[in-house]
Amino acid sequence: MTLTGQVTNAANQSDLGGNMFPVEAEIDAADCEVIGEIPAGLRGSFVRNGPNPMFEPIGKYHMFDGDGMLHGVDFADGTASYRNRWIKSRGLGAEIQLGKAVYPGLSDVMNFPDASLVNDAGPVKNPANTHIVRHAGKLLALWEQGLPTEIAPNLETVGEWNFNGALQGAMTAHPRIDPFTGEMFFFAYNFFAPFLTYYAVDATGAIVKQVGIDMPAPVMMHDMLITENYSVFMDSPIVFDMDGLANGESMVKWKRENGTRIGIIPRLGDAEDVRWFEVPTSHVQHFWNAWENGNRIEITGVRFEEVDFGIEAEGSEKESGVETNAGSPARYWIDLEKGTAGSEYFDDFNGEFCRFNDDLTGRETNCLYMSGFTRPNADPGDFDTVVKYNTTSDTRTMWYSGDNGHLGESVFAPDPNGSAEDDGWLVNSFHDSGTGKSEVIVLDAQRVEDGPIARVQIPQRMPFGFHANWFPS
Repeated sequence: MTLTGQVTNAANQSDLGGNMFPVEAEIDAADCEVIGEIPAGLRGSFVRNGPNPMFEPIGKYHMFDGDGMLHGVDFADGTASYRNRWIKSRGLGAEIQLGKAVYPGLSDVMNFPDASLVNDAGPVKNPANTHIVRHAGKLLALWEQGLPTEIAPNLETVGEWNFNGALQGAMTAHPRIDPFTGEMFFFAYNFFAPFLTYYAVDATGAIVKQVGIDMPAPVMMHDMLITENYSVFMDSPIVFDMDGLANGESMVKWKRENGTRIGIIPRLGDAEDVRWFEVPTSHVQHFWNAWENGNRIEITGVRFEEVDFGIEAEGSEKESGVETNAGSPARYWIDLEKGTAGSEYFDDFNGEFCRFNDDLTGRETNCLYMSGFTRPNADPGDFDTVVKYNTTSDTRTMWYSGDNGHLGESVFAPDPNGSAEDDGWLVNSFHDSGTGKSEVIVLDAQRVEDGPIARVQIPQRMPFGFHANWFPS
């Protein structure tokens, strides 16, 4: 079936404006034009996920609502090919049969479509639009309030994956995979107690641990961490308020009085093994990494003093859209022996989308990559700068993409012949708002400031998206 998008943005909603407007076609393009030279060692696939609604939205639209679309570039022998595919969720399948949207977005999420319209697709659409990971031979597209969706290597949708019936609820969009053991760890946040459920998955893809963890409130927790022996969570003041949504208020609220804690659990521990440590009131949407240093756990991430995701109720006069002020790089730490914890910024430059060499997940990491904001007063997520920190030398290097440049998330692709932590390349999406053209760019991770060494010309526009990953051949 040839799928064609039908969005017009008749209501002129900001989260569908500019390069957030969806593309309407799935295409395949072999042997894309390349400006520069693709390194011989760069062999594999760059895949980015993000929202791309197929039908005109019902009511308020938030960027979190859109149907997932995968954009993939395959690198081999100095060449690059491109394809994009909608993630064909059961909900989208029902809408395709009807020829229109029937699922409202988060602003009216409790207004379920009639079951006769969606059959077995369920009351809430799982767009799988946030991230994509590979574990135990499966590509999994993720959305944190639904099951993972299995994706074939050609980016076609296989279907929802429930770990052979062992997962009955949701899975976070940011699991952590231990490259040394092959295990995967993830969580699900819930609107009702227990507000947090923790899972451990062995290297074969089987869930081997499920733990319900008591929390004082339903926190909108987006990311987690692992160390060699622990899993790490942040309990911050960004919480769900379903009563507020029903009364025409925002679905998610910042409740500073709740404070912030960091919790740790042995990787195969139980609920009674969780320890909580108070830290300055703050929020981390995306972490870099965590590791153990003697009796200390070291944590890096982008710290926010307050967040507002702008998920406004359908009856609200406010338009939906993220209103969060930018965060900055910070360290958190836990002293296991003293029972204390703390945090401090290590730079005041604004950015987000924290990435590093995933081959060091849970171990000490000194090279950190971030998408940043050089242009003043940038909209949230409208990145224009690739940033690298070297915490050993205490240096920051950057490449600014230009006054019309817009970037996504930089993913690290290791050089198979390298040995240093930063031997490899950063792969990212790039959009030029002056020409309307899109590229996938490659930078030398050791010389970020030099800018792209290769620019793959994408034959159609790539709308702004969320998270990406690198899958070596």
